[in-house]
Amino acid sequence: MSWWWAGAIGAARKRQDDDHAAASASEQEDFKSVALVVGSTGIVGASLVDILPQPDTPGGPWKVYALSRRALPPWSPPSSSAITHIHADLTDPAGAAAALAPLTDITHVFYVAWTWRATEEENCAANSAMLRNVLAAVAQNCPKLAHVSLQTGTRHYFGRLDIKDPVHDPPYTEEMPRLDMPVFYYDQEDVLLDVVGGAAAAVSWSVHRPNIIFGFSPRCAINLVCCLCVYAAICRKQGAPLRWPGSRAGWEGFITPSDADLIAEQHIWAGVEPMAKNEAFNCSNGDVCTWKRLWPVLAARFGLEWVGYEGEERRPKLAEAMAGKDEALWEGIVEEEGLVATRASEVVNWWIIDKALERYGLDLDIIDSMNKSKEHGFLGFRDTVKSFNTCIDRLKAHKIVP
Repeated sequence: MSWWWAGAIGAARKRQDDDHAAASASEQEDFKSVALVVGSTGIVGASLVDILPQPDTPGGPWKVYALSRRALPPWSPPSSSAITHIHADLTDPAGAAAALAPLTDITHVFYVAWTWRATEEENCAANSAMLRNVLAAVAQNCPKLAHVSLQTGTRHYFGRLDIKDPVHDPPYTEEMPRLDMPVFYYDQEDVLLDVVGGAAAAVSWSVHRPNIIFGFSPRCAINLVCCLCVYAAICRKQGAPLRWPGSRAGWEGFITPSDADLIAEQHIWAGVEPMAKNEAFNCSNGDVCTWKRLWPVLAARFGLEWVGYEGEERRPKLAEAMAGKDEALWEGIVEEEGLVATRASEVVNWWIIDKALERYGLDLDIIDSMNKSKEHGFLGFRDTVKSFNTCIDRLKAHKIVP
């Protein structure tokens, strides 16, 4: 297939303009595949809901059930004949079963949801239960179910964020064994294999492990690009330079980010490509970059001077610096710039910026290999600098950031 090449050369920039045309075309066609996107307002869920109804998406025409916990934000696509929005709390087994019971025509599940708890043990219990609640209902009610796609991440290879025990050396490859510590991704994989993973099972599965995700979903707690844009907007408001808040390793070390549209494309490819069945795949852009290169790009998009790594004693800790101040600052920016009404707590997570840009305290490059994915036939890629800019473009176009 050569479908993903359109995204790689920048078609994602005009996808928003094509949405209405795609929806109109879908209204005139019989649906070949029916997707349940679990976590549809998240960073990859939003890309799946965006891409699946497109007329050239493999396996289509697609009908999409977009499942989210909260009410839709104003930037979500409206319901249509191709997209039906559903709300449910997946931590409630009865509520999840009731919401999913009427959906008897599902052929593909794209599970890209997660929840965060105080400890990793609690994460394991909560996230595995949510996945089981979904799969139990769909497996029972949907006789045409063909594939379940689960998203986890590269923490599969370096484990918990609060433990500095030895971890796998990068580059990460899919055959690396699990670490001897609780990681909720492992529990999710166990649930997936338990429900649909039998050797003779009619339903196939795939697991997708992205790296740092660049995408458009302002409410997502781990949308690093959105968080950084809010930080840049506040720096501009205060007349301050864009100071690097991370560590030296974060500034100079190599990163292999994952474009959210690319991850969505890999999910869809695995759902329809026989060579991808019952496999786990890393998913990153396919190039190598550094924050040292991306930082001036971010500063330029907001008209700022920038400052790189200045030493551990001088680097700002944003979670501390913004405590009790960010809501008032952001409210003023939203009003002055005519932005979509949001609270700072909806569009920025200071802890994520601090932790991600200090590389979670790990003295290693969090780099994965895409060789297995390419060997199985997925040749999608992104230029990371262009991906970064495209995410900023979308946030500005939707008036989330100035």
